[in-house]
Amino acid sequence: MKKLLIALSFLMAIAAFSTNAAAGSAQLLLDARTGEVLASENADSLNHPASLTKMMTLYMAFDAIRRGKLSWDSPVPFSKYAAARPPTKLQVKAGDSITVKEAVLAMIVRSANDAAAAMAEKIGGTESQFAAMMTQKARSLGMSNTTFVNASGLPDVRQISTARDMSTLGVVLLRDFPEEYKLFNTKSFTFRGRTIKGHNNLMYRYKGMDGIKTGYTNASGFNLVSAVRDGNRRVIGVVMGGRSAASRDKIMEKLISGNIAKASGGTRLLASNSTRVGMDLARLGDNVPVPAPRQDALAAVIGLASASPVAASTLGTAYAKPVEAAAAAVSSDDAALVPETEIPLAEPAAAAAAVKGGGWQIQIAAASSAQLAMELLADAKAKVGGALGNRDTYTEAVTRDGSTFYRARFTGFASKAEARSACNLLVKNRYDCVLMPARG
Repeated sequence: MKKLLIALSFLMAIAAFSTNAAAGSAQLLLDARTGEVLASENADSLNHPASLTKMMTLYMAFDAIRRGKLSWDSPVPFSKYAAARPPTKLQVKAGDSITVKEAVLAMIVRSANDAAAAMAEKIGGTESQFAAMMTQKARSLGMSNTTFVNASGLPDVRQISTARDMSTLGVVLLRDFPEEYKLFNTKSFTFRGRTIKGHNNLMYRYKGMDGIKTGYTNASGFNLVSAVRDGNRRVIGVVMGGRSAASRDKIMEKLISGNIAKASGGTRLLASNSTRVGMDLARLGDNVPVPAPRQDALAAVIGLASASPVAASTLGTAYAKPVEAAAAAVSSDDAALVPETEIPLAEPAAAAAAVKGGGWQIQIAAASSAQLAMELLADAKAKVGGALGNRDTYTEAVTRDGSTFYRARFTGFASKAEARSACNLLVKNRYDCVLMPARG
């Protein structure tokens, strides 16, 4: 019963935040060398990504190949579920299979929904489990306003993103998989005697454009992410909510042509080691997807010993759950979740207060290193002051599937109200915040 209540509460939280998405016009042009936004409009408005979703599905596939979990020739079987996905599709029958290379090309060129679902099942077991993995990866890349619930982009009110997040995804595809990215320039491919042609028309006629992806549903409007090279300049453009394919392409063309001269030259792409990305990792420590936040503030899903929901600040609810509940909610890359390893990294006095003391504590982030976690805590102290000025800081490592994150927490709050008050101050200063009982 507890697991059911947690699951229902989690779905309600997703629904509450998903209602803000609409097919509103949004655009952004990003300098892929420096991360500077060269032009934007409604860059952080929530929209449905439609088939732009497949960019993340492809990122996950490339990552699986890189890690040796898949090869280009690995078979991708089509279940009844995958084969039944609505068009656009490859029309592969249930029980049949294709290669990973064919599935990748089908997603890039044809935007095949059946291939995306089959790839999701190949990597994640089920599409819903794969979508949770997609969301987790998106957050680790800094896409703090994105939630995926399927691998294709087929209509779902809960599947949301922003122009800014889609530009981030475009950059990391270029940066992390430079060889695989070249496939996004594929105009057609042959599949079982048929020639499959693409429909990214602007890419075929705009000089320097070599990808990335189009998308459309009734709810999303016409979407497009484009990567353009002009000499040593490299930019990523995003247009969401276009009224037609033609008007969307015109907006993109104007966006790039009018602003690419502002971009910097160079040979390196934007790195992802900023403080903001380190803070986004706060939401990933337990491998559970969370609702997309309003702006940059939403509570994380934090794994604790208690199984009851703990009300957070104005951000919503943070779910404290046992390991078995997490395993029921979502699996990791290849197996069910395993108990995490936690190693206190704070000063002895702070660690003792957090572990042995009563009261409440709050978490603001989970960073990629202990040093970054402590820097984030120090930064929050300096900016917020007041209720945090004399609080102990506490950092602990959480290791799962070979990856380690470092939770950044303030401890020593005598009451829930005191912790909530501190959380509210953090939210006003654009920090994430989750409050929880100290473990005693």
